[in-house]
Amino acid sequence: MVKSKSTKTGDIIIASICFIVILLCVLPLLHVLARSLSSTQAIINRRVAFLPVDFSLESYKYVFRDPSFSRSLIWTAILTVICTLWSLAITILCAYPLIYGWLKGKKLINTLIIFTMYFSAGTIPNYILMKDLNLLNNPLVLIIPNCLSVFNMIILRSFFYSVPESLRESAELDGASPFVVLMRIYLPLSTAVLATLALFYAVGRWNGFSDALLYLTKADWHPIQLKLFNLLRNISSIDIAMQEGVSGGPPPASDGMQAAAVMIATVPILVVYPWLQRYFITGVSLGAVKG
Repeated sequence: MVKSKSTKTGDIIIASICFIVILLCVLPLLHVLARSLSSTQAIINRRVAFLPVDFSLESYKYVFRDPSFSRSLIWTAILTVICTLWSLAITILCAYPLIYGWLKGKKLINTLIIFTMYFSAGTIPNYILMKDLNLLNNPLVLIIPNCLSVFNMIILRSFFYSVPESLRESAELDGASPFVVLMRIYLPLSTAVLATLALFYAVGRWNGFSDALLYLTKADWHPIQLKLFNLLRNISSIDIAMQEGVSGGPPPASDGMQAAAVMIATVPILVVYPWLQRYFITGVSLGAVKG
């Protein structure tokens, strides 16, 4: 197939736009990385752009000396895994029954679910609800309230609709229960979409801090983003301040420490993207063969 000149020009324009967008997203990260690896004096003199100046790892040493930061990083990783698995389970259990036409009240259930996408009670009613449920200062407040995304549920339900009904009907004729149909037919064909939703849930939980800011006062359960939020507001940890002999303010080289903390909090979730890429490809191939 020969492409016309107009088609080639359109491809070049689209590729250029994508390159510019990627560049705009990468440059801020490179700037933060350069600041985290530069010396304090270079940062003060504003000589750091996108390459490190006077290479130094002191900022990373300061950050890792803070036990609360390491504890928050580990807790966030555990929390992300738990929330992702729990949210996927709830999303599947919500989307799967809605594909059956004989489900009583199906239209009403769909209407109520979609209603929650556009209307919410607000911050203060949610806080009162969490208080009445005894979830304040409870790590479960980071897991239960946001375990289901209606948007993700609709994506999964639409994908379930695309699976040929003949597969389900043939399994039901062989005596398979709805649960067996889900486990043997729908989930194996949904590897790609489940991997995508898992990425959505994982990134959302890893980057979330507003719920912890509102509902948690104990620093033991603070996720990494809330810890980073406090650090960027120059609310530095007492442990580092005592080690540096500083009282009543943030320790020296705070700019470098902030950049190092941002990189430490960003790199783990970036590693997830290429790791899930193979599951996208595998899921698409599996669906193409069995569909």
